[in-house]
Amino acid sequence: MTEELGLESEPEIAAQLFGDRIDLARQYTESLARRGEELGLIGPLEVSRLWTRHIVNCVLVAPLLKPGLVGDIGSGAGLPGLVLAIARPDVEFVLIEPMERRVDWLTSESARLGLENVTIDRSRSQDAPYSEALSQITARAVTALSKLIPATEHLLSPGGEMVFMKGARIDEEIDAASKAIRKARLRDVESLVLGEGLTPEITRVFRARVD
Repeated sequence: MTEELGLESEPEIAAQLFGDRIDLARQYTESLARRGEELGLIGPLEVSRLWTRHIVNCVLVAPLLKPGLVGDIGSGAGLPGLVLAIARPDVEFVLIEPMERRVDWLTSESARLGLENVTIDRSRSQDAPYSEALSQITARAVTALSKLIPATEHLLSPGGEMVFMKGARIDEEIDAASKAIRKARLRDVESLVLGEGLTPEITRVFRARVD
């Protein structure tokens, strides 16, 4: 099936990162490889690098999460929301996504995989009904920090944490978002590099707390 889909071979690190949840991760990855391009969830070149560029890239964030209610902003294909929900069954996730076809995909996949720790909410982050209710929020490839911070800060409970996956220019983004960081009264602001030496696609994370 993997060869028919053009899906890259599963990297050895995947089983280590997912542990006893690896079979669910495999099911999700194959489903995304099979239907992702057709549904407009991933680009035509992504299947051949789906494990390393997307699945492993996302699951590296799992150890940063804590039991509680975690919101994933702009979940799209489920990257990172569904990946993290697979890896962390002890954490409750709400996947916040405004586009109907993506909501349909997230709903069907979470049900097919039996993920009882997932709720889907069709809304924009600005309108999501979780004001000061979330202990952490995640996001990947949504928008620049200068826009993402003010659009999501209201969702976090006092002491809550932003855990945003960013690209190679993360430090430039942090500098450009200095005004938004001050206005949101974020503290313990840091950029993290995950997966170095373990996978060719390292994961960069912006992490900060709200007062």
